[in-house]
Amino acid sequence: MNVQFKKGVLELCVLALTVRKDRYGYELVNSISEKFEIAEGSVYPLLRRLTQEGYFSTYLVESSEGPPRKYYQLTERGREYVSELVAEWRAFSRGVDQLIEEGIGSEEG
Repeated sequence: MNVQFKKGVLELCVLALTVRKDRYGYELVNSISEKFEIAEGSVYPLLRRLTQEGYFSTYLVESSEGPPRKYYQLTERGREYVSELVAEWRAFSRGVDQLIEEGIGSEEG
């Protein structure tokens, strides 16, 4: 998949995956990697930035499989932000789909 596509949607994917339940970094990497290939190292700087910007709070949970895991929990500000991003994404993707349909119709490109 095109690198620029992935960079643009990674933040949205990370935020969306934390709406229903708190997640730890490696769990996010695995969930996203099931859909498209990403570098593990691209998620952690993003999590740090989103936490610094007030979209996540964090807490540690002991793990039987090694060191404690840092979980990311959306703040109220984060929930508002992800709602805005999802609305923007849906409008954007609808527009792109319409342009693709207009340009190539049902042909495979």
